[in-house]
Amino acid sequence: MWRNHRSGWGWITIAMHWVSAVGIIGLFVLGWWMTDLGYYDAWYNLAPWWHRSLGMLLLGLTLARLVWRLVQPAPRVPGGRLERLAAHLGHIGLYGLMLTVMVSGYLISTARGRGIDVFGWFEVPALISGLPNQAALAGEVHWYSALALMILAGLHALAALKHHFLDRHDVLARMLVARSR
Repeated sequence: MWRNHRSGWGWITIAMHWVSAVGIIGLFVLGWWMTDLGYYDAWYNLAPWWHRSLGMLLLGLTLARLVWRLVQPAPRVPGGRLERLAAHLGHIGLYGLMLTVMVSGYLISTARGRGIDVFGWFEVPALISGLPNQAALAGEVHWYSALALMILAGLHALAALKHHFLDRHDVLARMLVARSR
């Protein structure tokens, strides 16, 4: 039950999905909240540190999800050909936006050549820095791709609810509980 099969997701996929979902929503809320912090606010330095640290951990999890997705089968998607295509394109969009948000966040944080301290556990080195307007351009990409990600994630959730309540498919149930084959 820890691995995926043609009729359902395994526990590893389910756990990575929900940890990612909570992380993405939490980072979006934290990021939005910290933009209003003033210089003398107690969270002025701490909130971005948490945001960067969690973002780097989420980037690692997202890369692990992509590798896991490549080596594990995906359950059959119910519905017609057009619905299956929409689901496939939606998942590609979600992964693409997740990577865009996290890579642009990395580029903002490393623009001055300093690595990213992840909770004092390790440092992600600044491999790319000093590009013209790097922080400003990456900041624009980061903000708008984060908004797009939240919109697409909301549509993803609505599609799951539609499949569950209107179509009576087990798509949502498969992402809540791992079942045997």
